[in-house]
Amino acid sequence: MAPPLEDYAMIGDGHSAALVAANGSVDWLCWPRFDSDACFAALVGRDDNGHWSLAPRDAPRARRRYRDDTLILDSEFVTETGVVRVTDFMPEREGAPALVRIVAGLRGFAAMQMRLRLRQGYGLIPPWNEAEERQVIGRVGPDLTVLRADVPLRCEGRDVGAEFAVHQGDRYAFVLQLGSSRKPAPAAIDPQRALADTERYWREWIGRFAKPTDWPEAVRRSLITLKAMISRTTGGIIAAPTTSLPEILGGDANWDYRFCWLRDAAFAISALLNAGYRAEAEAWRDWILRAIAGSPEHIQVMYRLDGGRELNEWTASWLCGYRWSAPVRVGNKAAVQRQIDVFGELIDVMELATKAGIARNAHWNAVERAIVERVAEVWGTPGQGIWESRGEPRRHVYGQVMAWVALDRFLKRNGKASDADPHLLKRLAALRTEMHAEICREGFDSGLDSFVEYYGSRQVGAALLLMPVVGFLPIDDPRISATIARIERELVEDGLVYRTAESRESSQGAFLPCSGWLADCRKMQGRDEAARAALERMLAVRNDVGLLSEEYDLRRRRLTGNFPQGLSHMALVNSAIGLCGEVLQRSGP
Repeated sequence: MAPPLEDYAMIGDGHSAALVAANGSVDWLCWPRFDSDACFAALVGRDDNGHWSLAPRDAPRARRRYRDDTLILDSEFVTETGVVRVTDFMPEREGAPALVRIVAGLRGFAAMQMRLRLRQGYGLIPPWNEAEERQVIGRVGPDLTVLRADVPLRCEGRDVGAEFAVHQGDRYAFVLQLGSSRKPAPAAIDPQRALADTERYWREWIGRFAKPTDWPEAVRRSLITLKAMISRTTGGIIAAPTTSLPEILGGDANWDYRFCWLRDAAFAISALLNAGYRAEAEAWRDWILRAIAGSPEHIQVMYRLDGGRELNEWTASWLCGYRWSAPVRVGNKAAVQRQIDVFGELIDVMELATKAGIARNAHWNAVERAIVERVAEVWGTPGQGIWESRGEPRRHVYGQVMAWVALDRFLKRNGKASDADPHLLKRLAALRTEMHAEICREGFDSGLDSFVEYYGSRQVGAALLLMPVVGFLPIDDPRISATIARIERELVEDGLVYRTAESRESSQGAFLPCSGWLADCRKMQGRDEAARAALERMLAVRNDVGLLSEEYDLRRRRLTGNFPQGLSHMALVNSAIGLCGEVLQRSGP
């Protein structure tokens, strides 16, 4: 059975990512891309579904940390006879993808065991292995893997094993690379040089962060985590590097997050721009324009890393699920849902990018116009909303607000442009006024004295915290103040925020990004100490290496949902910078 999510750390190279447990086992890796088939799937199955363990025989758990300002993981195992360190990282790609593990003796000696259990096709198909003394080549379908080591290796059935002793001062490297089964094995890399180059890369990148904050370590770690989830090839930003880690342990709310959500990416770009990173925003702009291409009317909620539209959902029936939480899903049929809010998030984040000095182009201007015309057609239709309900479509208030945001930003930018279409602007301005009035009329329940989750609902929803953030109403409007107060009464437990009343009443965890949104609202209200308390409560549930999942189960005191979750780290970055200084405003020019 997989260990708790708190026990995992992520390593990655900007193309794919692996999860390494505190017991020294790599339990999750999709190669060569984030959305490729997993070759280590023990995280959502059993050990036989693929993992790579490397640890002393008699030390079940390590003390670990990331090297300062890097994504290089150091795990120290303490045994009765000595101390050994295992360093895990994925070097920058110059050729074949690689995962490097370096064992160093720090004190005394330790008896080590290594077992490589590769299973392609999400833990199903073992390779055919051929061994030399310190090299094993495995082939399965189109893939070739080669493991090179500084110690003798042996084939053990369908696995590869090694046993060796490490004394103080010893250093042994293991390098796993991926290539093509139709070609020779990839050339060997120098693990020590790769380590130095990887360390330099991360420190140079995060060294550009210079915004004031009272939580610099947490912000830097979150920025590195976000950077690791941005494709170096395409500029697409994944929501998380995992699939089917359950929102409810033992339940079936298990979704594949290894894709590029427009909403999550918009939040990510906001966080990166506020932190001073423009290149990633430019790369994402180019990615989204390629994905949308010439048909903005067919915008999807999410796309593949390469901008592809097919995310057909199916179940890997041979996998038992994380801690027996089946099914394990591959693909995500929420891609074809109607979620009105994504239109506003797209327009809004591009306005933020413009404020940050990123040049607009003719393609984006044409896409923007097509989006607002699409909003004018569909804004009054029901959808699944920000939480991607698979039930009855609703007129979700947050979605309606973000449709208003799309028109609002477009009108503010184009209202005085010399080449603007006056008839279009007049029509959209009238519609913006109509939308605002309807949302205030139908989305606000005067008897409850608050906005509600969707038209006709009697419940409040945490997404409403974003209404003042995007400038729909000022923070001191009595309706906004009353809504925030109701959220604090009904959706906050032990300092963390649930998405909805339904999620609080069920076994779902608190949704961690909402704590950042609550901190932002409290800051806007001038409640600085309460704002800091909300953020610091969120920080308190990070694991020992500073990572957050999607949710936190307050009953079991465990992280739940896909891990690490980009949206949680985005909210952390925005709030931690915003509570201490200036951020790009989302209320339009």
